[in-house]
Amino acid sequence: MARMKVLLIEDVPNLGLAGEIHTVAAGFARNYLMPRKEVVPASKGAVKQSEDIRQSALRKRAKERSNAEAQAAMIGKQKLIFEVRAGDNDRLYGSITNADVAEQLAGMLDFEIDRRRIQLDAAIRDLGIYDVPIRLMPEVTATFKVAVVREGEGWADAEQRQAANTMATESSEEDE
Repeated sequence: MARMKVLLIEDVPNLGLAGEIHTVAAGFARNYLMPRKEVVPASKGAVKQSEDIRQSALRKRAKERSNAEAQAAMIGKQKLIFEVRAGDNDRLYGSITNADVAEQLAGMLDFEIDRRRIQLDAAIRDLGIYDVPIRLMPEVTATFKVAVVREGEGWADAEQRQAANTMATESSEEDE
């Protein structure tokens, strides 16, 4: 299999950071990385530029990280509330997905939220208050609260239900 040395000019997930030199399959470099302008062949001239590319990428990552941290601070203060129809056993008719959460969160903030960054293990199917993490960058995560209540109820009703469920759980553990 033909291999090729390339200089990364952009950060490439699962490969490396800008300014690094890697050996990759020639087809992967020619057909995928080069058309996307993420790499150049590692010639002597390109290798000399690698330090400049690395420094530029470091500045860019630092700026992106500070932006992400500012966004994380704003997101961490958010409290979303979903008014839904639910059965007698506090089970929803339907579910709330990360796309629903992203849409409502984006409506409250002045920047776009990618639903794939919201880390719900599974869709929300029960009434209650949930801590929902959102991963803005690999090392920047924010957590915000989502309350799922019956139609006509508010945040206080969700907190009362949460407290009642916590007390019921603690008393049943003491009985055992």
